[in-house]
Amino acid sequence: MHSHDRYPRDVTDRYATDREPWPAPTADGPVSAIVRVPGSKSATNRALVLAALASGPSVIRQALHARDTRLMAEALTHLGVGIVETGRDSVGNVDWSITPGPLLGPATIDVGLAGTVMRFLPPLAALATGRIDFDGDPRARERPLGPMLDALRDLGVTVTDAQGCLPVTIVGTGSVRGGSVDIDASASSQFVSGLLLSAARFDEGLTLRHTGRSLPSLPHIAMTLHMLAEHGVHADFDADRATWHLAPATLLPRDRAIEPDLSNAGPFLAAALATAGRVTVPGWPRHTTQAGDDLRGLLAQMGAHVHLDDTGLTVTGSGEIRGIDADLGQVGELTPVIAALAALAASPSHLTGIGHLRGHETDRLAALAEMLGAFGAHVDASADALRITPGALHGATVSSYGDHRMATAAAVIGLVVPGVRIEDIATTGKTLPDFPGMWHAMLDGSEGGA
Repeated sequence: MHSHDRYPRDVTDRYATDREPWPAPTADGPVSAIVRVPGSKSATNRALVLAALASGPSVIRQALHARDTRLMAEALTHLGVGIVETGRDSVGNVDWSITPGPLLGPATIDVGLAGTVMRFLPPLAALATGRIDFDGDPRARERPLGPMLDALRDLGVTVTDAQGCLPVTIVGTGSVRGGSVDIDASASSQFVSGLLLSAARFDEGLTLRHTGRSLPSLPHIAMTLHMLAEHGVHADFDADRATWHLAPATLLPRDRAIEPDLSNAGPFLAAALATAGRVTVPGWPRHTTQAGDDLRGLLAQMGAHVHLDDTGLTVTGSGEIRGIDADLGQVGELTPVIAALAALAASPSHLTGIGHLRGHETDRLAALAEMLGAFGAHVDASADALRITPGALHGATVSSYGDHRMATAAAVIGLVVPGVRIEDIATTGKTLPDFPGMWHAMLDGSEGGA
């Protein structure tokens, strides 16, 4: 029996829509394309928060303009930050001019389903004066938030919430005492990043200690520390004690460009492996803190030829996909696309360290087991791992689960399995402004992919 049969139907039904399912296109042969990927969501939303807290105007170039980043920009505008669009490029990236202002309530913040908005903005809102209300999509009310809210209370912030989840109200006094606080960030590294992004503005700075057994997604914390340093704020990290310390400091304004979103490149690069084709993503940085950079090693392990040079990253499929045994705990966002390739592989795969994905946009372990099972793969999901045994795959209509990465993973399957239909493909707009258009352009071999 497939694990698909062991999961309750409401995993799918919760995100069912009345929209006509999207027929995922099947590749006629090896894909050959240059795909220009929009800017990093993770970097864009960090850059917006840091610019809002800086001592003067900043510029953010080539920023992602998708649902998650629009929600962040709109939220900051509601709090009194000036954000003006000054340009837009061919893949939909925008240039923004950011002018900090006094952070003032009352304000109502819609976080959508964006973890970065729901976890980065409460500490910033605590620096505002007045009442700030947070809420979002129905699934956002199920995503964990309690450890961060408890930490803010320990730092003297007035917080009310719904048992550790949205909706949340913060009543700010214009300052946060700061000091020392413990937090269990096992459920999300965003708890750490959210506090660190605003901590330099706390009266006493912040000494933050992680008390849990594991800490996922360390590259995202590294990105936070790197971008803080670019604004002149340096954090001390004691790895042995899992402790960060930031002294009070002024965040300097910056003029920065955002890297392409390497994780969002995953489905397009996976297309090369799935179809024995060749895909190039221009602008791939040689040095980066993005978790998506691990695609280079993961895809190579699965049988791809991977080459990075000044033109970008090129992935070429060999005609065979190998199963993989990989701990994805630090790069969990790559799990859906790697799982899709695993279902197409010639041997089983074991993906571990990913229990925290049960608290993402959907319970990604349950959703992957259900979705890949619907296509004919055998998937066993444990508390923090997936075992994927390829089978004779066939088409099916599957939910997107309100999750952009689930939708794009299903599209990878559709490249080689006819009859794949995906409900609510529009959910990909969370981080990709026009995924269907990019996908069809890739298949057409149109340079740009957007």
